[in-house]
Amino acid sequence: MSRSTRPPLAAIAAETGVSAPTVSKVLNGRFDVAEATRIRVEAALARHGYAVHRPRAGGLIDLLLSDVHSSWADSIVRSSVEAAAQVGLSVVVSTERARATRGDWLEATLRRGTDGLVAVVDPLHPADRARLTGCGVPVVLLDPLGGPTDDLPSVGVTNWEGGLVATEHLTGLRHRRIGMIGGPREFWSTRARVDGYRAALGHAGLPSDESLIRYGTFNEPAGQEHTHALLNLADPPTAIFCGNDEQAVGALRAARDRGLRVPQQLSLVGFDDIPLARWLSPALTTVRQPLEAMAADAVRLLARQIEGAELDAHRTELSTSLVVRESSGPPA
Repeated sequence: MSRSTRPPLAAIAAETGVSAPTVSKVLNGRFDVAEATRIRVEAALARHGYAVHRPRAGGLIDLLLSDVHSSWADSIVRSSVEAAAQVGLSVVVSTERARATRGDWLEATLRRGTDGLVAVVDPLHPADRARLTGCGVPVVLLDPLGGPTDDLPSVGVTNWEGGLVATEHLTGLRHRRIGMIGGPREFWSTRARVDGYRAALGHAGLPSDESLIRYGTFNEPAGQEHTHALLNLADPPTAIFCGNDEQAVGALRAARDRGLRVPQQLSLVGFDDIPLARWLSPALTTVRQPLEAMAADAVRLLARQIEGAELDAHRTELSTSLVVRESSGPPA
């Protein structure tokens, strides 16, 4: 719609049932308007070809994580800040609030001003996505828990292949009873890793025994709890593939609780290759997830969008690789 054919602000005010000054406030990015009113007026402005003005943040982007208390998050934060500095951006790091208050965080962030968002959280609520899009704030999803989407660019890794090579490593060592501790069942990465595990068992001519598959949170207590449960089976596994390295630390603790030697009596494989993995005793065999490269790619994708450039690809998927250390060996 050309500028000459757009209706005047007074007409939009009448259409939305507010005053013309209120429409002007919304058009100019003012936040002293009730949220429901602002959303209604923004929608009307967009329908009539108006672009709502948002103050730029002067090279400030946001990194939103579920949690920062892990080696995984340390790598993401450090690499994001370094990559942003290389392209002249600064990073504000925030942790995810409860879903009920995430909207408050978003409104405060938009009020402060941001040039873009790298989101490392549960799938963004559709209302939050619409809010960001309406404000012209580009978003990149990093390792999205709900999987890649059609409407937002994302950076992830080859989770299925990671699950495949981890399990093939264990079948190649002649293990025939291999346990699997995944993350939360609803996570896309969990499903992909478990599917890779099942595929490797099939390639080795082994059945997929559902009693050997457990699901839990990506932390040490879950790894310890589920390892005990697997070892309590009448026919326990001789090896366990853990969905991340923190779970593998818990699995190692459970083995020690029972007086089992690793890898002589129980082999363990993790996923991520956090710095701690090489310092464990025994050092952890794991699937390396290129966390630093993932974070850097996400920031660079965001920077290109901020500059208005077209993206070459909507989804970037980086390769995983197996790092063989001391925690895996042939069964006794």
